[in-house]
Amino acid sequence: MASPKRKLSDEEAEIRALRETIEQHNYAYYVLDEPTVPDAEYDRLMRRLNQLEQRHPDLITPDSPTQRVGAAPIAEFGEVIHTQPMLSLDNAFSEEELRDFDRRVQERLKSANIDAGGAVEYAAEPKLDGTAVSVRYENGVLSLAATRGDGYTGEDITHNIRTIKGVPLRLRSDAPPVVEARGEVFMPKAGFEAYNERARQRGEKEFVNPRNAAAGSLRQLDPRLTAERPLDVFFYSIGDLQGLDLPATQSETLAWLRAWGLKTCPQSEVVAGILGCLAYYASIGEQRNGLPYEIDGVVYKVNRLDWQAQLGFVSRAPRWALAHKFPAQEELTVVRAVEFQVGRTGALTPVARLEPVFVGGVTVSNATLHNMDELARKDVRVGDTVFVRRAGDVIPEVVKIVPERRKKGARRVKLPNKCPVCGSDVVRPDGEAVARCAGGLFCAAQRKEALRHFASRRAMDIEGLGTKVIDQLVEGDLVRNASELYQLEQAQLAKLERMAEKSAAKLLASLERSKNTTLARFLFALGIREVGEATAGSLANHFGSLDSLMGATSEALEEVPDVGPVVAANLRAFFAEEHNRAVIKALVANGVNWPETTSDPLAGGPLAGKTVVLTGTLTAMTRDEAKDRLAALGAKVSGTVSRKTDFVVVGEKPGSKAVKARELGIDVLSEADFLLWVSNLELS
Repeated sequence: MASPKRKLSDEEAEIRALRETIEQHNYAYYVLDEPTVPDAEYDRLMRRLNQLEQRHPDLITPDSPTQRVGAAPIAEFGEVIHTQPMLSLDNAFSEEELRDFDRRVQERLKSANIDAGGAVEYAAEPKLDGTAVSVRYENGVLSLAATRGDGYTGEDITHNIRTIKGVPLRLRSDAPPVVEARGEVFMPKAGFEAYNERARQRGEKEFVNPRNAAAGSLRQLDPRLTAERPLDVFFYSIGDLQGLDLPATQSETLAWLRAWGLKTCPQSEVVAGILGCLAYYASIGEQRNGLPYEIDGVVYKVNRLDWQAQLGFVSRAPRWALAHKFPAQEELTVVRAVEFQVGRTGALTPVARLEPVFVGGVTVSNATLHNMDELARKDVRVGDTVFVRRAGDVIPEVVKIVPERRKKGARRVKLPNKCPVCGSDVVRPDGEAVARCAGGLFCAAQRKEALRHFASRRAMDIEGLGTKVIDQLVEGDLVRNASELYQLEQAQLAKLERMAEKSAAKLLASLERSKNTTLARFLFALGIREVGEATAGSLANHFGSLDSLMGATSEALEEVPDVGPVVAANLRAFFAEEHNRAVIKALVANGVNWPETTSDPLAGGPLAGKTVVLTGTLTAMTRDEAKDRLAALGAKVSGTVSRKTDFVVVGEKPGSKAVKARELGIDVLSEADFLLWVSNLELS
């Protein structure tokens, strides 16, 4: 027999009625942007509810409008594992990149036998400059909120999300049993300026930009501090959903979110095809300065959710969505000096040292000039006034000079003859924009990268010599070049972090095994620019010995298949550098050896004499597996496309190699055609 329902007291009934009334007003104010009562009346209702709850504390519930700042400060953030990954988006910075995205979407739909009916329909919305969050509701009540984190694991920020008035503590009555809404928390422009003004008056630290303000506010351990920050939120997608099937489209998703009481961006639209996307981008760009919140672009999503599922994901981003970024902000400043940084591959990059200037929310004092060709094209000189911007909102760069502000005595910038790090020669092959340090085996700036490459599986194959071990060896000054790897002692290795006696012994054994190699592997391990596995094999087969190769003229080098003027110049520069020759001599003295031969082990394969180039991402196998299968059939796998190339295999997101192959009339194979071709050859 069912127990009879308890009769509510008058004040308990009033509490329930007040909560319902206040939530209706919150929905009208924050979601619909249509206030239904004056602020004074709203305040009167809240005061009355507070009075009643203080009188009856046993009736206070977590979803009461009075409980937005009811939690005590926490000691630390808990960990939240997302039920579905919170992926980031690929970016486009030009119309061409947007058109490429639309083309890929249509091609993939077509390959799945889906007729898009001409133009694909996209849901478009501004890209908010805030921080991504997920908010979970169970039985309509807010139960958990988390940051994006690394996309798979975030931080529990429930205590802070509850303070944001735009986030309902309870969804409307038609909400499903479980729903996880995803959105962006941001600080509106007006709130940002007002908060900073109050901070200035109090002598407190100001926020740098609204994005940092939002992210920092959500990471407060005390929710009372977060409550003081004028945060808002827009929701844009559904993660976990139980008790309902997902809607058919992204636009319907937004409608569902609004119906449940969750705010969505009022500037969201559905557009048709690439022209609709471009028109929306232009329209939002015109509105940008007048919008009440900061944006840095727009987002396009394929509107149909079943098509989204068909398109799927790649790496950490969906194939069905794209962020189209606005041009970065620019400011004027003065070039005080130009210095050259040496990268991990030996590339010398001119860097402008600037009079500090505030650009895109940060103070910029350094900016890249990319390379000598760019520096010359822009004619940047020390003392010039320049436009500086944060390219892609990340990397500061010098855009152009202001000629009319050039002062007398502005100094031209010259490429140094010697590496500023190691003193080796700086070389710049004809036709190349990038200048490089020739001390690849010796230069401290290149040391870690050179050792990683030297130890890699397809080079010297030194098992156990991973990135973390190499970092410790270099930073501890235990290894200054590859030859010193073979002088390491077990006691030295055992002292490294996470390296005990047993692991040290295994690494020494691996180093000992690696001494017996082939000339082709050794050449590849040296890390000579443009000398990949295929070219290293061709050089080894052609010259037969290292001495013959090191003494070869440019003309003799260019007789080798796959070796043109650029590769020949790189080889000559590498072997001409005394530092490199000394390291090679030391490697041989430390026991590294190989059989000398002039025979070609691949001469008898069905693809003997054929050169194949791989470009793009392969899905059915790794790049190394594809190379191994081709090599087993006698083919040479090259890293560059030339008239000597016989076939180009194209995976996903192919680069310029595919374009060049078509221009030269070279056969281009899809991954599916390639697999069929290779399988047939292996069976024959």
